[in-house]
Amino acid sequence: MEAAVQAVEPPLAPEHGTPPPEPCRLVLDILNRIGDKWTVMVIGTLSNGPMRFNAILRAISGISHRMLTLTLRGLEQDGLVKRTAYATIPPKVEYELTELGLSLIEPLRALGEWAVRNQPAIAAARARFGAGTAGPSQ
Repeated sequence: MEAAVQAVEPPLAPEHGTPPPEPCRLVLDILNRIGDKWTVMVIGTLSNGPMRFNAILRAISGISHRMLTLTLRGLEQDGLVKRTAYATIPPKVEYELTELGLSLIEPLRALGEWAVRNQPAIAAARARFGAGTAGPSQ
């Protein structure tokens, strides 16, 4: 049986010394945003609806006040989170996912499911690598 031949797009990796093409930069930008320690947890927490800062802080074990502030600012800068300040005494501020932020939930869920599904294979590969049987290729 003959295999169908498909056109192959150029690889994502640029040639040595050249900057990555625009689509790669866009992907790298969003991976840098969601790839840090806290962003996915903040997005997951806000997926339940608007929350105040201290409620988010309590919901995410181990995050510091400063890291939550920086994470929320970055998400707001990228248009993934909306910050609403109410003119009340005491002041009230709520954070919620924007439509853009909500659109990220499914891809993150799919990535999480992939990680859980492939965890045994990843753990086995890491164990082989640690044992020296799968060292880096030359």
